[in-house]
Amino acid sequence: MTITRRDIQANGMTFRCREAAGDGEPVILLHGFPETSHMWLPLMAQLSADGYRCLAPDQRGYSPGARPEGPEHYHYDDMASDVFALADAWGADRFHLVGHDWGAGAGWAAVAKSPGRIITWSALSVPHLGAFGKAIRDVPEQKAKSQYIEVFQQPGVADAALAANDFAALKGVWSESPPEQVEEYLSVFSQPGAITAALNWYRGSRGLDPDDPEIVFGPVEVPSLLIWGKNDMAIGRQGVEDAASFMRGPYTFVELDAGHWLIQEQPDRVCDEVSRHIASYHP
Repeated sequence: MTITRRDIQANGMTFRCREAAGDGEPVILLHGFPETSHMWLPLMAQLSADGYRCLAPDQRGYSPGARPEGPEHYHYDDMASDVFALADAWGADRFHLVGHDWGAGAGWAAVAKSPGRIITWSALSVPHLGAFGKAIRDVPEQKAKSQYIEVFQQPGVADAALAANDFAALKGVWSESPPEQVEEYLSVFSQPGAITAALNWYRGSRGLDPDDPEIVFGPVEVPSLLIWGKNDMAIGRQGVEDAASFMRGPYTFVELDAGHWLIQEQPDRVCDEVSRHIASYHP
């Protein structure tokens, strides 16, 4: 199995991607903040060995050629549009979708925008945005866990804090990542404008509040999997449990004894759960 790097033109931008070739069904994997497609290497290896072909882009703001200025370019609709534009450029009409953290946010937006193109959906850490947004507004535990979002939304404040002292704060976030992964992450976030572009996901979509006029986060019929770590420092139980009320199709919930960085903390379990979910459904 070989994972290669390639650039893909989509939505008038150039996305740097990792690809695992195969003859089987396509799988698109969306990383979160503050990471890159590198996080998906273990899952790409397993899925490729199972015969799937995989594409993991460095998303809008992370790829140097896909880094528009201004938070107005980082709405939920933009994220979803990138998913389908990349799929079109890659030649995938229907595909399996996997996302973690903000990649899960982008995935929930894609599921809401064009569910017929998604064979299965696997969300890591972030539950259905209707449930999560309500928890941010109404649940004290989640309000406390989400206070950092207000800081991230202030132009310049988090940008400077995350870059200070040779990116010490980000290095602390990446404590579960191996050295080669941290090295890649630093190579991205040290680029001019990269930290601001990544934070624009919070600014353009008002944190994780789902009240976006372009997208309605309603009932979901796509076969869905949610994997959540019960020790997650950013996402509490209430929004996770309430996500089930939005599910109209097959839905599997897996709770792990882990934190937010699921694939780094429990790679074998995460890979097995996602692989099993994908294998259960075919176009």
